[in-house]
Amino acid sequence: MSELNTLVRLVREQAPVAVQADALQRLCLEREGVERALYVEWQPRSQSFEAIAGASRLPPGSGDPLQANDLALVGRLGERTQLPLPDLLEVPCWLSGRLHRGGWSQGLALVLPLRAGGLGLLLLQSTRPEAEGWLGWIGELLGEVLALAHRARRAAPLLSADPQPALVLDDADALVDCNQAMRQLLADFPGSDPRDLLPSNHAQLLQTCLEQGRAVHEVVGEREGRQFLWTFVPMPAERQLLAQGREVTAQLREQREAAKASRLYRQIIENTTDLISRRTLDGRLLDVSPASWTLLGYWPEELRGKPLLPLLHDQDRQRVAERTRDALVQDGYVTLTYRLRHRDGHYLWFETASRAIRETYTGHVMEVVSVSRDITARVRAEESLRRLAEVVEANTDLVLFVDPAGRITYANPSARRALRLAGETLPESVATVLDDGLLAALEHDGWETARREGVWSAEGRLRAGDDRHTVPLSLVLLAHSAADGQRYYSLVARDMTERELRENQQRRHQDELAHTARLVTLGELASGIAHEMNQPLAAVMNYASASLRYLKTLDSQPEAAQRVAQGLARIVEHTTHASEVIRRLRAFLRKGQRRMQALDLNQVARTSLGLCAWEAARAEVAISEALTERLPPVYADRVLLEQVFLNLLRNAVEANRERHAGEPSGVRIGSHREEDGRLCVWVEDEGPGASNATLEQMFTPFFTSKPEGLGLGLSMSRGIVEGFGGTLDARAAATGGLRLECRLPAGKTEQ
Repeated sequence: MSELNTLVRLVREQAPVAVQADALQRLCLEREGVERALYVEWQPRSQSFEAIAGASRLPPGSGDPLQANDLALVGRLGERTQLPLPDLLEVPCWLSGRLHRGGWSQGLALVLPLRAGGLGLLLLQSTRPEAEGWLGWIGELLGEVLALAHRARRAAPLLSADPQPALVLDDADALVDCNQAMRQLLADFPGSDPRDLLPSNHAQLLQTCLEQGRAVHEVVGEREGRQFLWTFVPMPAERQLLAQGREVTAQLREQREAAKASRLYRQIIENTTDLISRRTLDGRLLDVSPASWTLLGYWPEELRGKPLLPLLHDQDRQRVAERTRDALVQDGYVTLTYRLRHRDGHYLWFETASRAIRETYTGHVMEVVSVSRDITARVRAEESLRRLAEVVEANTDLVLFVDPAGRITYANPSARRALRLAGETLPESVATVLDDGLLAALEHDGWETARREGVWSAEGRLRAGDDRHTVPLSLVLLAHSAADGQRYYSLVARDMTERELRENQQRRHQDELAHTARLVTLGELASGIAHEMNQPLAAVMNYASASLRYLKTLDSQPEAAQRVAQGLARIVEHTTHASEVIRRLRAFLRKGQRRMQALDLNQVARTSLGLCAWEAARAEVAISEALTERLPPVYADRVLLEQVFLNLLRNAVEANRERHAGEPSGVRIGSHREEDGRLCVWVEDEGPGASNATLEQMFTPFFTSKPEGLGLGLSMSRGIVEGFGGTLDARAAATGGLRLECRLPAGKTEQ
């Protein structure tokens, strides 16, 4: 009851509306179940409801405040005395948006004017299901109480001792009386009537006050460049009006400037992405800007009065507390970086600049104003850059930074070791560290490709040291763009010395294995080779014997000399054939460095065909040709290529023998040029073919479907072909057998 009595007394004594609103809110909050209470009053100028000064505040609404209004809500209220809060929140107006952001949801809005003829709303929030009924009952009770209190008001007397000008007018706008201060003021305006100092529309204001029984506060009147602020208080019983005024010329000027600055500062504070806060020296927050919701997930109302330190990360709390107090007391200014906990639980990095506000006379720190900026992205970027720098420094690859002019601005330790650089010296440009071939490729299309596509790669050699020692490398040129659009480049190179040595060693091992395979093949073809040698040797013996017989009959048979000459010619022919067989075998068994040369694929294929012809004939396998003539040359080692074709032919002959044992069968060998320019030699058999699983594993080392096979022939053949830049593949043939296809690039010389 004490709060109710207080409210009635304040209304009767015409206390300021803000004081009456505070008493009304306290009275409502005493009621169990009322969680929040807020009184808002209609402001004609802004055409919106605003919380009375001294009452609880609402967060700002979204959008432009200068364009916002609550006219839709006024129209919705009409003659109502109450409106459920959920219905109010659905009205498209400025107040509903602010209530939404303030977390209002369930309750009731009561129409309770504290000023006579005014429009005010008492907002009550309660989440209880039955709240609307008893909240309405509270509204009816308060309405009756306020009506009784308004009718019991005492009229304000004309105070003669009032230091401010005052006068009384009757309902006909006639001057009834004025006080001494008014008379003194009139001395500054000779010949003026007291009413001349009132607002130009004071007659209308007088009628409005008397008709509506309400006071009109702070209306500006002007006379000869001087402004006065008047308050009109009705005295209904006497049908008179009390006008109290004060000169505000300088004050209004200052207020206009202050209001302009205040609007500007408020707009800056409410729209800045930085967090602006006021706090005590011990860290208790006094006020924060609305950016607290965007940055930390808290509304300013939730942070006011709370200590800041509990929001700090455990590792930063003691450091910030110690450094902040000492620096602010001694220097009055401090800038710190630390982590703050977001409402969701994660931490963000902030950089805060704080300044102490001191008491004028004692110098004591009254409060601290801080501006905090979220630097999480910057901290993470710096951390990423630091880690990237550590990676670049520790990288075993060579890393060079190059400017658009080609000058080297940075070299990591691996690059310094590879280039044999001493101290902090750097090469003048990339032209001094690349060999002529790689430098020419870089100048020809490297820079342009990197600018257009962002990356360019090549292989070449690097010049290291004054002795011009070269190192094989694989190089990647990366193009970057700075914030100002300026281009710069990074050269990332990998030392390929070990790979070159490994490839050379692998090539030697492959050549050794190929030579061993040729020896094995020669052993397998021994009977055929013996047949190749026996034929010309037997013919030589026969022609030699016949020639001896003809020599004995020279005296009796004159034509015997011609017969001897013919026999000797045949002997030369067969010995030449035998010599060619031996030469071919020696070439096939040759061991040494690879000799890359231009080769006719068809000629190499026919030579390989000759090596296995006898074996094919013995297995009753007829080898037919489908070779395309006048193909361009390929660049390869003749012996190794012959070995590949021989492996393919012997593999086909053995496949036919497996399927057609003792029966005639055929193998075809052909060549053609494909659309992409590569040359293809293929061997097709009539064997049992291969399953998909076998096709996938056919070229795997040591995989074989033959009991006596080693599984190295096709694997080694593929390695040889790939070494020449080609491919070796297998697929099912139309004959039901297998088709092996060897593809090689045409016309490519070895570098």
